[in-house]
Amino acid sequence: MGSSGERLFEGADWDFQTLQRVHDACEKIARTELGLDVYPNQIEVITAEQMLDAYSSVGMPLFYKHWSFGKQFAFQEASYRKGLMGLAYEIVINSSPCISYLMEENTATMQTLVIAHAAFGHNHFFKNNYLFKQWTDADGILDYLEFAKGYISVCEDRHGRETVERTLDAAHALMSHGVDRYPGKKALDLRAEEKRAGERRQHEESVFNDLWRTVPNTKAKSKATLTAERRRALLGLPQENILYFLEKTAPRLAPWQRELIRIVRHIAQYFYPQGQTKVMNEGTATYVHYRIMSRLHQQGRITDGNFLEFLQSHTNVVFQPEFDDRRYSGFNPYALGFAMMQDIERIVKNPEDEDREWFPDIAGKGDVEGVLREIWSNYRDESFINQFLSPALIRRFRMFHLHDDPAESQGIKVDAIHDERGYRRVRRELARQYDVGFVDANIEVMDVDLDGDRRLMLRHTTVKGAQLNETDARRVLQHLADLWSYDVALTEIDGTDKVLKEYVVSPRAAAVAA
Repeated sequence: MGSSGERLFEGADWDFQTLQRVHDACEKIARTELGLDVYPNQIEVITAEQMLDAYSSVGMPLFYKHWSFGKQFAFQEASYRKGLMGLAYEIVINSSPCISYLMEENTATMQTLVIAHAAFGHNHFFKNNYLFKQWTDADGILDYLEFAKGYISVCEDRHGRETVERTLDAAHALMSHGVDRYPGKKALDLRAEEKRAGERRQHEESVFNDLWRTVPNTKAKSKATLTAERRRALLGLPQENILYFLEKTAPRLAPWQRELIRIVRHIAQYFYPQGQTKVMNEGTATYVHYRIMSRLHQQGRITDGNFLEFLQSHTNVVFQPEFDDRRYSGFNPYALGFAMMQDIERIVKNPEDEDREWFPDIAGKGDVEGVLREIWSNYRDESFINQFLSPALIRRFRMFHLHDDPAESQGIKVDAIHDERGYRRVRRELARQYDVGFVDANIEVMDVDLDGDRRLMLRHTTVKGAQLNETDARRVLQHLADLWSYDVALTEIDGTDKVLKEYVVSPRAAAVAA
C-alpha cells in the first residue's frame, strides 16, 4: 500500500496487481472513514459473454441450467451485439465471501468504481441490513447452489430432461408465491438443508400417507373422517407459501419433484429481501462509491481524467427522466436512493428549519456515517421512503400525486401539492409503491376438498379492486394444477368478501402422467 498521493494506476490498462492496490485503497477508506463492516471479498474477472450468461440466470453465475435462461441469453446477446443495450459493469452475490464479478472490458477507472460500489457498498448492505440477516444464509448459499446444480443434473439423467423441465417450469411460474413473508423462529441454514436433502424424504412420505389415508375411494370408504377445521389444521391452512404447500402436501409428486420445488423455494426466499430493498441497496452502493472515488481523487490516488471518467458514468447511472420524458418508466432506484442518502447527509450536517421540524432525531446530529449505517441496517424501501423522504427532495424531484378513479366523473385530479399535507401524502403514496403487501397479489391456499374431487381452493384478496390479469392467472393456475394433479379453483374477492371472479383449471393429462 503506497502513501497518500501515489497513483493507483496510469491510463486505462490494468492487471491483477492493479486490482489488488485498488481494493486495498478502497477498503482503507470504507473501513476507517465510512465505518463499513463487510464480508471477505472475492473478486473475479469475466468476459462480456459470461456477463450475459449471468444476466440470463437471474444474476447467479452458479445457477442450475434451464431453457428459459438460454432464451434470455440469446435475446440479450443479440441486443448487446446490435448496440441496443449495454451491460452492467459488475454483478455481486450476497454470500460469504462476497463475490464481485467484474467485466474484463472495463477500464482501470471503472474497475475502481465497481470495487467501491459492489465489494464495499453492496457488501456492507448485504451483511448488515435486517432483512438479509433474517432471510438469507450468506455462509451457505454458494454450497447450496452447487448442490442444486448437481442435483438437477442427476434428475435429468435419471428422469429425462423434459420431465425435469416441466416441473421446473411450473415451480418457476409460482416462484413469487414461494416465499414466507414473516420471519420464523428458525434461521435459514442452507448447508443443513443440503445435508438433509436425502434424509427427510421417507419421513415426509409417511406423513403424506397418513393424511391421504382419510381420502375416500371407489372401492372402500375409510372410517377415518376429518372435520373441516381439523383438515385445515393438518394441512397448515390458510397458507400463502404455495410452493411450500405443494412440496409438503401435493399427493402425486415424486420425491425428486418435491426436492426441485424445495430448491426453487429456497432460491425465491434468497431473492426476497432484494426485491424489498432495491432503492436502499443501490442507493447505499452508489453513495459509497461516490464517497470513495471522491476521496481517492482528493488523495491524488486517481487523476483528474480518471475522476471525470468516473463522473460521466456516475451521472448516467443516477439520471432520472422527467415524468413527461419518453424515457420515463418510474423512479430510477439509483437516482432516488442516492439522492436520499445525500439529502440525509445534508440534514445531518447542515439542516434548515424545515429539516429540524421534519427530522428532529437526525437534524444537525453531525455523525453522517453513523446515522447512515443505522438507517442501512434497520429499514427497507417502503419504511425508508416513508420515514426519510424530505420536502426538499420532493420539491427537487418535482413530485406530485394524481388521483384517477374511473368511477368519478371529474377525471384526473392533482390531489397532493407542495404544502405540508401534500408532502405527507406524496411520501405515503410513494412508499406504498414499494410495499410488498400492497404490490404483490395476496393469494392463499384456503382448503382442499378431501371428501370429493380433491380440488385445491385458493383465494385472492384484492387491494383497491385490482384484479389479476386473466391470461396470466390462467397460465399460472395451469402450472399449479399440473403440480397438484387435480383441479385448482381460485376465487377473487374484495375487502367485503364479495366474489369478483372465479377460475377453475384442470391438470393437463401429460403432466399428470409424468
